[in-house]
Amino acid sequence: MPATTSPEIGIRELRAALSDVLNETAVRGRITYVTSRGRRIAAIVPVPDAEAIEEGRNEAGDEPSA
Repeated sequence: MPATTSPEIGIRELRAALSDVLNETAVRGRITYVTSRGRRIAAIVPVPDAEAIEEGRNEAGDEPSA
């Protein structure tokens, strides 16, 4: 289960640490927020979490944005 406070990483730092961030996500289930100029713009989440979000959207009748 992810920590209460999920880590944040800037885009530049993410480029250098992508492999480590993805490993932490896959192995430990960690959610990492990606920031640009200090503002959260995206999240790297474990696949089961993303699938649960998509399933919830589908059940609610929302169209996934592609």
